[in-house]
Amino acid sequence: MTYCLGIKVKEGLVALADTRITAGTNTTVKKKMYVTQKDNYSLFIMTSGLRSVRDKAVHYFEELIGEGVVYNKLYKAVNAFGEQIKRVAEEDRAALERAGLKFNLNTIVGGQLKDDAEHKLFLLYSEGNWVELDEGSPYVIIGNSGQGKAILNRVLNGESTMKQALKAGFLSFDSTRVSNNDVDFPIDVVLYKKDSFKIVEHRYEKRDLEQISDIWADKLKQALDDIPEEWMDQSFEKIV
Repeated sequence: MTYCLGIKVKEGLVALADTRITAGTNTTVKKKMYVTQKDNYSLFIMTSGLRSVRDKAVHYFEELIGEGVVYNKLYKAVNAFGEQIKRVAEEDRAALERAGLKFNLNTIVGGQLKDDAEHKLFLLYSEGNWVELDEGSPYVIIGNSGQGKAILNRVLNGESTMKQALKAGFLSFDSTRVSNNDVDFPIDVVLYKKDSFKIVEHRYEKRDLEQISDIWADKLKQALDDIPEEWMDQSFEKIV
């Protein structure tokens, strides 16, 4: 499994991906974030699913860009990457299924290209179809999403700042990490400010954010202690 999160707010985009790869009892660290940018052209891709499918699809997509193909809107680049996923499916699906593996690759694509009026965020499915995220759904998670949604649902909206989005995103990752052995540090973070055409990348190790994790745990415990208890009296009186 993996944990990849993309958030869209008015100010820009925030994305976060863990780097743990699990194969049987072996774990390794590999980047799950692909970034390409030049003048008036900034996009990132994060994936969850079979690593072999991911690497092949990204390689094919890179080859298109290297050959001079230029996309002026992000949805066109998303369509192109979807076509590469379908190409890999045609080549590898049968062999993978014979080996007992399900062809699987979910993708988050974000950024802004020359003729995009604003920054965009897309969820691309294994079948090559996609949905665009908007103010009504400001984030998307692929991979191990169960434990990480609660805080995002409570605190995120289109008016959130990028700093608020990154804080919430990290706490969402941290909730997932402490509940799952297959999600862990290091984490790669991408920041994109609207109309800047400049993606910033940064990697955080566990030691960089241990204090934030501890602060969050302490605040959760304190919040639990601060919740009024009178509403429980009727229930607990029954066991006296």
